[in-house]
Amino acid sequence: MKCFVFTMITIAVITACNGQPGGVKKQAQQVKNAITEISPGTIPAQEGSWTITARINGKRWAATSVMPPEVAGRIIGYYEKEYIGLPYSKTDMIAGKKIIINEDNAVDLSMNDGCLYTNPQGTIEITKADEQGAEGKFFFSNTCISTKKETIVTDGFFRILFTKN
Repeated sequence: MKCFVFTMITIAVITACNGQPGGVKKQAQQVKNAITEISPGTIPAQEGSWTITARINGKRWAATSVMPPEVAGRIIGYYEKEYIGLPYSKTDMIAGKKIIINEDNAVDLSMNDGCLYTNPQGTIEITKADEQGAEGKFFFSNTCISTKKETIVTDGFFRILFTKN
């Protein structure tokens, strides 16, 4: 069965299922998947554009959508119900600038483990910045308050684009 689904950011769907049996059911599941992958107000993540990736305790993690920092005041990437949030100030987006992560300049980490994290420590380094956007790398660790287990985030990378005012 060949069933094509074209999804636009507004979650409007155009289909071409060639009258195949089961095509509508498959289409409904694809729409449901698209809605759960994209958090409201975000932009779909894609290589070469809006991106946030990392390794969390050695496991690859990649955002499926990114919240524009002008909206949230942070750089936030979402994957299903998980997210990574980094501190953001447009004035800090200067190539070579290092931003120290600590309790006063914290990261957000929400995983499907029910933990509330504290004691963040790490660094964000802005590797590229121009009038179109910025990118950088990051690493940090933090501790789950209830279990005292440390979570280590390495090989972090983000790319954001600046919106035109």
